[in-house]
Amino acid sequence: MRKLLIALGISCLTVTPVHASDHSKEQPSDAVPMSVAAPILAASPADAARDAHTPGRVKVGYGRIITNDLIGDGKDRWRTGSVASSRVWAQGWTGTLPSSAGDLLELRFLGQIIAPDRIDRFRPADRPYAGALSVGLHTHFKKGTIEWALGGDVVAIGPQTGLDDFQDGLHGIFGAPRLFPGMLVNQIPDTFRPTLVAEAGKDFVTAGGIRLRPFAEARAGDESLLRIGADITIGGLNDGALLVRDPVSGQRYKAVPPEEEFGGATFVLGADIAHVFDSVYLPESRGYVLNDTRQRVRAGIHWKADTMGFFYGLTWLGREFKAQPEGQFVGSLKLDLRF
Repeated sequence: MRKLLIALGISCLTVTPVHASDHSKEQPSDAVPMSVAAPILAASPADAARDAHTPGRVKVGYGRIITNDLIGDGKDRWRTGSVASSRVWAQGWTGTLPSSAGDLLELRFLGQIIAPDRIDRFRPADRPYAGALSVGLHTHFKKGTIEWALGGDVVAIGPQTGLDDFQDGLHGIFGAPRLFPGMLVNQIPDTFRPTLVAEAGKDFVTAGGIRLRPFAEARAGDESLLRIGADITIGGLNDGALLVRDPVSGQRYKAVPPEEEFGGATFVLGADIAHVFDSVYLPESRGYVLNDTRQRVRAGIHWKADTMGFFYGLTWLGREFKAQPEGQFVGSLKLDLRF
């Protein structure tokens, strides 16, 4: 299992060139692997089997985003690095969400490393090291004027993910500080956490074309929280695209392209605040005290030309536990190369 999970982490970290053919509205590709993910979403195995064999279901999009403090404040600590990846299936994409849950399905992968302020020594007051890999199935739809994203993930945590060995190996290659064995002994142990996530949002468009999208989110599993926030979009580069929220930074990345793409730039701003009830990454049994609230403030730019495009965002993450002395900045990057 360790080798399999390390391979998954490496594949997610690789930025893959996107060919022009990948942006067709309906891509004849693999059927959704419902045998793995359907129990999370479907009411029964019979419903899952029926949905998996719906005629015409095709892959309509793929998106990924890398978030790392190396491209933020440059410090290797706390929410130090993550990779999110989404693959989306539907019966087609016309630039708007379907009206029924289950018509559009997103297979989501997330790998993240959470570390103390110093990885080359052990400090009991700092947060413990944790590696986490998750896979889940989510559905996006629109009821009335409200956009919904509902789904679930299975989160694998601890040394079983192989992320500690992966990070230590990378640091060895690039001459960065190695992971201190005494620190790793105290990392979050092996566990699995089923996790449910729900988000509801609504777009308001001003006369000048600025888009305001307030949203609310609930999460229960590896971390249990309630969150409210808003995103502001200036520019129409992603009009008609499906955007998916990165769980770590809150930045929204493109998972399904619009029917017609054009060049230009779009700027985004956002902020949210959450009340966190519990976190497997900050266990109370070890004496950690969660902050009453958890804040995120973010900004970013989407840019596209004929053969390439990118997104870069900068996010400030507030303190997560009482002994954390300050917040941190993380950067998020998405590259699209077309040949």
